[in-house]
Amino acid sequence: MNNEQRLLLLEKAKQFFRDEIVESHITRACAKAGKLSNYNVNPFLFKYLANFLKGNDDPRSIAEALVLPRVLGSSINTSFGMRIQKLISELFEGFGSTTPGIDIEFIDAIDGSKKYCQLKSGPNTINHDDVETIFGHFQGTINLGRTNNLNIGINDMIVGVIYGEEIELSSHYKRINERYPVIIGKSFWHRLTGKDDFYFELIDAVGDVALEVDGTKVLEETIDALSIEIEAKFS
Repeated sequence: MNNEQRLLLLEKAKQFFRDEIVESHITRACAKAGKLSNYNVNPFLFKYLANFLKGNDDPRSIAEALVLPRVLGSSINTSFGMRIQKLISELFEGFGSTTPGIDIEFIDAIDGSKKYCQLKSGPNTINHDDVETIFGHFQGTINLGRTNNLNIGINDMIVGVIYGEEIELSSHYKRINERYPVIIGKSFWHRLTGKDDFYFELIDAVGDVALEVDGTKVLEETIDALSIEIEAKFS
């Protein structure tokens, strides 16, 4: 990958983040977070959490205690996770796969072999049942390769984790790694691009987009809307 290609990928990543993550976060996540019906409120905890956060349990403090974890945590992480495959597809045209259970296929920039990859967002984003599903998809791909006279080895089947470090991988990923390689963060992006520090350049590029965003107004409006519902229901 030359310097022109590198800059193009980084610009594509920035535009993707603006269009797919920021826009969804502001228009959809905040809209949902402003409605009480979208919460499974624990009546034993919501006043405690409000007091813990703000020192009182008035409706607006309760609203803040509910909205902040949703808007600043779970909603945007879910949004990012759901868009992983689209991110890679937009950055690397032609990497998409038609093989069942495989998200992308690419030539590994380190060892030169073709990889069949399932994409995951972070080091704690799969559960126990996902492990068996991945094993089934990978074995099915190997079997399909044999049928079509393709030499697909165990090390050609990988799980690519978009961000994080190997030490952070959950026990479910470690179980997969006993049979198939799990490549995470810096190493995964190195294999995709051939550039050792592309992962950090990508993080910096997305950080540039963050500087363009000031969500204080929409966050305040979301908290205000929810506090009105809370006051009407619990006061």
